[in-house]
Amino acid sequence: MPSAKESGWKNFFGSRLFLLVATIIAIMVIFGYGRAYYQDYLVTQEIESLQDQAKSLEAKKMELLEVLKYVKSDSFAEEKARTELNMVKPGEQVLVVPKTAEKDNRQENSTVVGFSSISNYKKWWQYFFN
Repeated sequence: MPSAKESGWKNFFGSRLFLLVATIIAIMVIFGYGRAYYQDYLVTQEIESLQDQAKSLEAKKMELLEVLKYVKSDSFAEEKARTELNMVKPGEQVLVVPKTAEKDNRQENSTVVGFSSISNYKKWWQYFFN
């Protein structure tokens, strides 16, 4: 025959109170595990995002280093001197081509000035009916 001590524990583990307490503890453990798993997921996503950002910044850095290398070169200085400062190398000759007067299909300025004193509705009337 079981002793009173053994039957007390047996009754406690078989009771509804133990089942309720065990269920509450299990729910708390599952909730804690779920929250920790979600935080781990968020941290992993943040790490991946930062790694992608680091890769793009590294590519941009390489691109900027190439631009800096070009800007420091003599060819860049020569190009800027020729285009912006109109300089030439010793022994070179500059050819200047004058602009020619090209006739295009624009109105003469005198006709535009002549219409400036006429009111707008008269201009429209002349445009459609004259």
